[in-house]
Amino acid sequence: ALHDCIEWMRARSMLSASPLVDQVSAISCGIYDGAPVLDLDYDEDSTADTDANFVLTGSGGIVEIQATAERTPFDRETFDAMLELARAGCSKLFDLQKLAIS
Repeated sequence: ALHDCIEWMRARSMLSASPLVDQVSAISCGIYDGAPVLDLDYDEDSTADTDANFVLTGSGGIVEIQATAERTPFDRETFDAMLELARAGCSKLFDLQKLAIS
């Protein structure tokens, strides 16, 4: 929607160039039954050992990470596994975003 609005404004000479500089997407991850899971559904989320949300940019930046050990603390290896899973999931979301605005 933002892209469409910017293009509408550009078509009317309200903007000379797009102010968009990168993509952004967000996705949830968690540890469910001892394994990293992408985009947990309600049942998984409500009983997950760890619940995390990642907001990432298309260029690889991190906007926000929120992670909570719901049952037992998690270690760096587990965090890294969730981050890599989130990066893969956001990469797919970035591809879908590109398709939606092309």
